[in-house]
Amino acid sequence: MYFVFIDLALDDQAQELRAYLKGLGAEISTEKSPKGIEDDLHKIIGVCDTCFKDAPEPEIESVLNGIVSMLVTIPLERAENLVLAFCEKLTKATGQHLKMVTLRVMWLLFQSLDETSPMRYHVYFHLVQIARSVDQMKYVFKDVIHLKSQFATCPPSNEQMQKLLRLLHEALLASKNSEQASKVMVELLGTYTTENASQAREDAQRCILAALADPKTFLLDPLLALKPVRFLEGELIHDLLSVFVSEKLLVYQQFYQNHKEFVNGLGLNHEQNMKKMRLLTFMQLAEDNPEMTFQKLQEELQLKPEEVEPFVIDVLKTRLVRARMDQSAQKVHISSTMHRTFGQPQWLQLRDILQTWKQNVVGVQEGMSAIVKPKIEAKK
Repeated sequence: MYFVFIDLALDDQAQELRAYLKGLGAEISTEKSPKGIEDDLHKIIGVCDTCFKDAPEPEIESVLNGIVSMLVTIPLERAENLVLAFCEKLTKATGQHLKMVTLRVMWLLFQSLDETSPMRYHVYFHLVQIARSVDQMKYVFKDVIHLKSQFATCPPSNEQMQKLLRLLHEALLASKNSEQASKVMVELLGTYTTENASQAREDAQRCILAALADPKTFLLDPLLALKPVRFLEGELIHDLLSVFVSEKLLVYQQFYQNHKEFVNGLGLNHEQNMKKMRLLTFMQLAEDNPEMTFQKLQEELQLKPEEVEPFVIDVLKTRLVRARMDQSAQKVHISSTMHRTFGQPQWLQLRDILQTWKQNVVGVQEGMSAIVKPKIEAKK
C-alpha cells in the first residue's frame, strides 16, 4: 500500500505517518503530540528509517516525500533542526537502490525550500554526499557558475562554501570528472585572501597534485597566480609545479633524480609524469619551430625511432596541437599549438597577429573598392 499525504491536513498526515511507522515496528506512539506538529515531526523523523528495512522502495519514497511536504510548511526558525535531522537519516541509508530513493527525496527537499532559506546549503551538502556514494554527481552538479547561482539569494558563509567545494572536489574526482574537479579546486583556492592564504596549504597542495596527475590537464600556468599556491613558493611542491608549467623533459628528469622519494611520496606516477612532460615539451617546441624533424623529436623527447609517429598521433588526439606528419621526409609540420604559458610575450604576439589581420582586411577592402567603384561610375 502506497501513501500520498500531500492532500491531508498536517495533523492527520502526522497521525498517518505515526501509525504507518508503528506498524513497521517503530517505537512511536500513534497519538498526535500535544506539543504540536514540530514535535510530531521530531518523533517521526527519529524513526523514519524503520521503513528502510522491509518496505518496498516506492512506498519508502512516498513516506519520505510525505515528510518533506510537512517540513516545508514549518517556519524556518523552527525547522532548522528538523531538516538537519532528516538529512542525517537519509545519508545513513545503505544499498544502491535505497540510496537512489534518498537521493531523489533529498533533491525534492532542496527544490522545495525557499531560495532565501539558509537551509538549502545544508541540504545540498548532504545531497552531494549521497550523490557521491551512488556515482550520480551529474544529477546534482553542473558547473561552478550554476552552483553559485543556486545560492545567489542566500550565499553561504566563506567557510561553508570552502567546505562544500572541498566535498565537491573529492566527489568529482571519484566520479572521474577531473575537468570539473579542477575548476572546483581553483574556485576553492580563490576564496582565500592574502591574509589567510597560509591556511589553504593543504588545499593548494591537493590542487597541484590533482592537476599534475590529471592526464587531461595541460594548462597549468594559472595555478601559479593563486594566492595559496604562491604561498608555497620555495617548497619542492611549488618547484615541481613550475617544472610542469614551463620547463622541458630533461629538467623534470633532473628534478626526479634529485627528489625521487618526494615525487613518489606524493603518489604521482613517474611514467605518467614522463608522458605528460613529453607532450608539454612538444608543445613548447612547436611554439618556436613550425617544422621539426623526427630526429629532433627523438633527441628532445628521448624517443626511439619507432616511437615518434605513435607519439605525434597521441599529441594530435589531444587537439592541443594542429600538425601533419610527412613520413617520407621524416618531418612534422606545425599549424598551431596551445601555449603552455600566456604572459606578456604571448600577448605581444597576439597583438602582432591581430594587427596583421587588420592590415590584410583593409587591403582587401581597398582592393574591392578599386574594382567596384569604376563599375558604379560607369553605370551612372
